[in-house]
Amino acid sequence: MDKLDGFRKRLGLAMAGKSPWGGGSGDGDGSGGDAGPGPGGEKKGPRNPWLPGGGGHGPGDGEGPRRSASIEDIFKNRGPEGPRRSGGGPRGPGFRLPERPGGKSWLPVLVVGVVSIGLLVSMAHQIAPREQAIVTWLGGKYSHTLEPGFNVTLPWPIHQVDREDVREIRLERIPEGGEQKLILTGDQNLANVSYIIRWNIKDLKQFRFQLQDPTTTIKEVAESAMRAAVAQKTLDQTFSGAGRAQIEEQVMTRMQALLDAYRSGVTIQGVDINKTDPPSEVLDAFRDVSVAEQDANAAKNRARATAQRIMAQAEGETEAFDKVYEQYRLAPEVTRQRLYYETMERVLRQTDKTVVEPGGVTTYLPLPELRQRSQQQAARPQAPAAAPAREQ
Repeated sequence: MDKLDGFRKRLGLAMAGKSPWGGGSGDGDGSGGDAGPGPGGEKKGPRNPWLPGGGGHGPGDGEGPRRSASIEDIFKNRGPEGPRRSGGGPRGPGFRLPERPGGKSWLPVLVVGVVSIGLLVSMAHQIAPREQAIVTWLGGKYSHTLEPGFNVTLPWPIHQVDREDVREIRLERIPEGGEQKLILTGDQNLANVSYIIRWNIKDLKQFRFQLQDPTTTIKEVAESAMRAAVAQKTLDQTFSGAGRAQIEEQVMTRMQALLDAYRSGVTIQGVDINKTDPPSEVLDAFRDVSVAEQDANAAKNRARATAQRIMAQAEGETEAFDKVYEQYRLAPEVTRQRLYYETMERVLRQTDKTVVEPGGVTTYLPLPELRQRSQQQAARPQAPAAAPAREQ
């Protein structure tokens, strides 16, 4: 816009008889106001660029009289290739392709070469070892599948190639986020089950063209198989490790059978149950019940331990009695007297009386009473000796 406004101003000055490079003299000669007189009394000033030859002053040495450019001179000097340079020299610089023999341009050849290279590049495809590629006609109808390695197809857009990593293990989390997935168990209880499905692509053609939305289909099949497996287990079996392992195996088997029937081109690699909890509304009550069950199990374990200890003791005594009985069978009288003495010793050990055989010995000696008296005297503190009387 600034250049256009400048051009308009210069054009207006030229039409008014004034030079755009200096102030006019008022007599229509177009000389600059700051130019001094030249040879012959004529005024000189900046050369007018709008005149032929760049505004020179004369045909010879360029010192001829100056005049204002008219509108005819301006447009006469602007050829089809733009304004000429001052001084009447060759035309301004510009980029031009070299011409072929015969005067024709290289531009069509260059365009054809670029298009040919692009087509050749679109025909060659290097498929990675973990990938496969689907080739379609004009992006619609299936053509064939490209295996890993170097492959060649028709140029784009006749053949369109779509790559896919078929060995990547993909994960589907059910449920998503912090939602609950309540499933009815075999004993009419509700369990909140969250699990992960691991799968990959087995047949890329079936995966792309058989199902409209393979990911959604996998989630729905997984939920159906999980509900069928949990419905065959009780709540306690669902919470236990062995029960969860059985559920995971059943879900994986059922999912693979259904997806193969749908020709989905998907392989289920595994099912992992993250947690199985009761519904959040009854979680506190369930924890209380669980704590009570744990206490009951602990009490049962303690009772079993006590019973085992008593049983082991009884078995030991029985074994000892059997050994004694064997000796009794060998010598009944000796064994009978020994048992009598051991029994009397065990009984009389707890009494305060001493029994001795008669014959010159006092039949009763109060040894316990004497022992108690001696102990009491030893424990009684002795009174301090009286201080001697002071002499008067």
